[in-house]
Amino acid sequence: MQTLLLLGSFNMLISIILGAFGAHALKKKITADMAAVYQTAVQYQIAHGLALILLGIISNGILKSQLVHTAGWLLFVGIILFSGSLYVLSITGIKKLGAITPIGGLAFIAGWLLLIVAIIQG
Repeated sequence: MQTLLLLGSFNMLISIILGAFGAHALKKKITADMAAVYQTAVQYQIAHGLALILLGIISNGILKSQLVHTAGWLLFVGIILFSGSLYVLSITGIKKLGAITPIGGLAFIAGWLLLIVAIIQG
């Protein structure tokens, strides 16, 4: 669906901007450990941004299923909760934000699982 293509493209744009910001503006402002956390956030956002684009393409032709659309929304929620919490954690150092990260990870898992179900039902 076009919504997934838009969400994926938007997330790719943001991930590239945030990746560049992390590599340049944050380079000397956060610890090496927090830089690694930030980089993990960027990597997961890029991977799942690309996945959203792929799901948008799939749902427009190969596999027209509401499950694919729902899987995409779960991946989007995962990006917000997983990557978002890691971005904020790495910049602020507030460790309690790390409690949100696994919820985002579960959203990723649920999204991928839902895609598998959609393919099997295909």
